[in-house]
Order: sequence, then structure tokens, then C-alpha cells
Amino acid sequence: MTTEDPQWRTSSYSNNGGQCIEVARNLAASRGTVPVRDSKNPAGPVLAFPAGSFAAFVTGVKGGGFGTV
Repeated sequence: MTTEDPQWRTSSYSNNGGQCIEVARNLAASRGTVPVRDSKNPAGPVLAFPAGSFAAFVTGVKGGGFGTV
């Protein structure tokens, strides 16, 4: 594995109920993107979000900007 390979992580808040996503934040600095995939389907499609947009989304979630689910 090189530093350019995605290093997938699942949230520590995940209760392993199967409704999780994985993110590879290690590519934010080198590629400017944060890949996201379904943890149940690691060979499936990957969405790549601009690093700044993903950071703004996380900030919004932490700040309660999206309400509760």
C-alpha cells in the first residue's frame, strides 16, 4: 500500500448495524478529495467529495445543522 491508497475508516460512533459508510480522509491533502463508500459493499461505487465540502458537511453535522435522524 502506498500513501495514495485509500485508508478506509468507519466512524467510531457506528454500532455495526450495517448502515454505515466508510471514508478515506488520507487522500484529502494529496488529491483534494474525500472518497466515501458503503461499508456493506466495499467493491461497489465510491463517491469522491471535494475535501472542503466534506469538511463543511462534518462541521454542520457536529453543530446540529441537519437536525436528528
